[in-house]
Amino acid sequence: MLRAAAGAGRDYKRELMDLLDVQPGQTAIDVGCGPGADLPEPAERVGVSGTVIGVDRDPAMLTEARRRTRDLSAVEIREGDAHCLPVMPGSVDRAKIDRVLMHVAEPVDVLAQLHSVTRPGALIGLAEPDGDTLTVDAEDLGTSRAFTRYTTSEVVRHAAIGRSLARHAEQAGFTVETVIATTPVFLDFQGADHTLGLGRNMQQAIQEGHIDEERGRRWFTSLSEGTFFASFMLVSVVSSR
Repeated sequence: MLRAAAGAGRDYKRELMDLLDVQPGQTAIDVGCGPGADLPEPAERVGVSGTVIGVDRDPAMLTEARRRTRDLSAVEIREGDAHCLPVMPGSVDRAKIDRVLMHVAEPVDVLAQLHSVTRPGALIGLAEPDGDTLTVDAEDLGTSRAFTRYTTSEVVRHAAIGRSLARHAEQAGFTVETVIATTPVFLDFQGADHTLGLGRNMQQAIQEGHIDEERGRRWFTSLSEGTFFASFMLVSVVSSR
């Protein structure tokens, strides 16, 4: 549902990687690595003596990640679930979970699993949106609010996980070092429709009876007319083991 707008997306990823301070020879893991777009940078940082493990459970994502990283000798792509990571306990120096906890069954259990596989002194980086902060500008403010309520309550499993990251990390046994909130901004309607699921989620809300059809369709049509604005808050947390 919530993917960062291009500029802000690059910025928070770069900042999170800098805070993780991946070093040569370390073992790093990217949980829910998807197509592997974020794996080359940590691979460069760990060097020839280190290892970067990308974990995902989606076969299509694993195939693309392997294709993308086939020339990176430091990278290993492993099939696995975030609740049961395919790595040895106490073997990881750096870990990253980026916009994955909002989809898993039990975020707290995933963080407990991370605590198990990381070494003392390890750093973990977490980044998740707070879906309740999704704002879409429209003259019909009531429908914009109804759209956000529907998306966060019916579409995304843990829509408000961003605000809870620091608390959950502490509960899992980590020490919170840094908390940062950024605000990706969307000014292009088509891009926002694709990444925020404006039309897709509105159609679903109408079909399920959460939003009146005429009002919902009028709201969606109005978004493509004139100046467009949408945003949400993205929270990044870096914690130590």
